[in-house]
Amino acid sequence: MSYIKINFLGGIISPGDLLEILNVLDTLKLRQVRFGLRQQLLIPLEATSLEDLVHSLDEAGIVFEVDQEIYPNIVSSYPAEEVFIQGTWLNEGVYRDILDGINYQPTLKINISDSNQSFTPLLTGNINWVASATEPHFWHLFVRFPKTNVIYEWTELVYTQDVAAFSKQLESLILSDKQSFYGQEAASGELLLSRLEVKSYIIRKAQSTAELPPFNLPYYEGLNRYNNRYWLGIYRRKELFSCDFLREVCLLCLDTKVGQIGSTPWKSLMIKGIEEKDKCAWNLLLEKHQINMRHAANELNFQLEDHSPKGLALKQFLVRHLNREDTRSFGLSIGIKTRPKSEVFGGIVVRSRSVLWGLFYVYDILCAHDFNPNQRTGYLFCSSVPKFVLAEQLRRAILSFYKYRATQVRQTIRSEVRTEESLEENRYFCVACLTRYDPAYGDLSQGIEPGTPFMNLEDDYCCELCNAPKVTFRILGN
Repeated sequence: MSYIKINFLGGIISPGDLLEILNVLDTLKLRQVRFGLRQQLLIPLEATSLEDLVHSLDEAGIVFEVDQEIYPNIVSSYPAEEVFIQGTWLNEGVYRDILDGINYQPTLKINISDSNQSFTPLLTGNINWVASATEPHFWHLFVRFPKTNVIYEWTELVYTQDVAAFSKQLESLILSDKQSFYGQEAASGELLLSRLEVKSYIIRKAQSTAELPPFNLPYYEGLNRYNNRYWLGIYRRKELFSCDFLREVCLLCLDTKVGQIGSTPWKSLMIKGIEEKDKCAWNLLLEKHQINMRHAANELNFQLEDHSPKGLALKQFLVRHLNREDTRSFGLSIGIKTRPKSEVFGGIVVRSRSVLWGLFYVYDILCAHDFNPNQRTGYLFCSSVPKFVLAEQLRRAILSFYKYRATQVRQTIRSEVRTEESLEENRYFCVACLTRYDPAYGDLSQGIEPGTPFMNLEDDYCCELCNAPKVTFRILGN
């Protein structure tokens, strides 16, 4: 089976452009397409259809690749803006400025992400731009050297208008010295950035390292209200979208003045800006094509490689077990790897390995640090597990995630209690003369050392100013 890949930069799809592609497919009687991890369109086809499709796409002036990934798509968090991301300086115009400025075809993977979200992966690219949370129009840079897990965070911030040109120069430097920066676990970020010509860019020193958000996957399916409009999330269990359905989606977008369709890293579609008056038309379209909504969250949480029938079958096997056991997986991402070096997004990753010359498969379960998919692997939960116990082992790994979450919550509560107790200690004052007891200083006139809490004072303690007894003291505000 061959496939054709068409990139939609940043996962932003023009309904008119998609409609043109679908019309080409219709002439060749191709009925289904997929969307990939990097927000691209994937057209599966038999080898007998390949030559005709290549010719038709060429005639239509559509850029594509056949059975390869020389030019990976640029991933962005734009599809989640307004819906899952609010209170940020990023908007459609900022994304457009960057994407329009990339006037070349990158061969390294570029991610452009809002720091205030975890719906799209931040660090799965080679050149990863993460918006500063405190400096509007400036970006943190994370370089993940190709074919490695080495990630380097630069100490400078780069201005929005320079992100495209900066990315181009970075790619050129990496590819021109592969012995230093390509597939090298010892690759040096300091060395790479020292070779950059930065005088033509607007940069500034980062005041602190970027704070990557804790992972929280929203429910990304269904017709949902936001502000005074609606967004529609469409997920397909087998990753296949009917061309007839997509054609009607494009036509309805054009009829109702919805200018864009978003492709997500979860191989789903998001359509934003649906007006109240058009809600009925969208519901009728979903009913006409029998588009199921509201799948179980523990099914939506999985991330699979592109073109992986084996991974899809394994996902369905694991989901059945989780549903049978009524297992909660909210807030967790589960990746499935069937190929070495593939990039899936997961707080827990199930990795398959062949043994006995490919006659038998065993599985490893790995957990990311803090179960955050943007972090490196934290530990190996279990190794060389046969398939008949894999689902139960995955369930136990999920339970370990919730135990970890509970520990984090308890620590936060204890910290808040200690902070509140500390605040209260600083609020004791004498009602008679309004003198405040400050534990930081104690009361040396009565032999009380600095750092002594009010509650530890002897019962015969008296106010240092008016000699009122300890019982006269109250907490400010009580």
